[in-house]
Amino acid sequence: MAKRSKIAQAAYDIAKPEAEKMGLELVDAEFKKEGQKTFLRLFIDKKGGLNIDDCENFSRLIDPILDEQLKHDADYFEVSSPGLTRPLTEPADFRRYSDEKIEVSLFKEVDGVKNFLGTIKDVTDEKVLFEYDDGKEIELKYDELARAVRHIEF
Repeated sequence: MAKRSKIAQAAYDIAKPEAEKMGLELVDAEFKKEGQKTFLRLFIDKKGGLNIDDCENFSRLIDPILDEQLKHDADYFEVSSPGLTRPLTEPADFRRYSDEKIEVSLFKEVDGVKNFLGTIKDVTDEKVLFEYDDGKEIELKYDELARAVRHIEF
């Protein structure tokens, strides 16, 4: 689970069911002070990707709900995509990109491998199975992954 401040976690808990009703996945929430201002950001995603209308529609829906239910007011509120190359950290992240290529770095070598490009083949709450190098498979627990990001080809 992502580490969030109490305010960000409260916003996440309020917004998650509303996102699901719209066919979106609430990926994360953050509450940050930047300079003299505070920002509450919600990050949403959906299979196939987001467009600006998804962000705008969700923002319009959730803003008054947060105003009513959240105990803290941010100076600025934003809804955004988490970005193409954001790190995958949770089982839901890996499920979302099942059958896609992922760039993986491990904290230490496993079966002689520390970095590889693999395709997500199976995901459980405890581990993920990758296929790499023309059919080789490696099953890893999440705490073995130093970094995992989508492989984007242009």
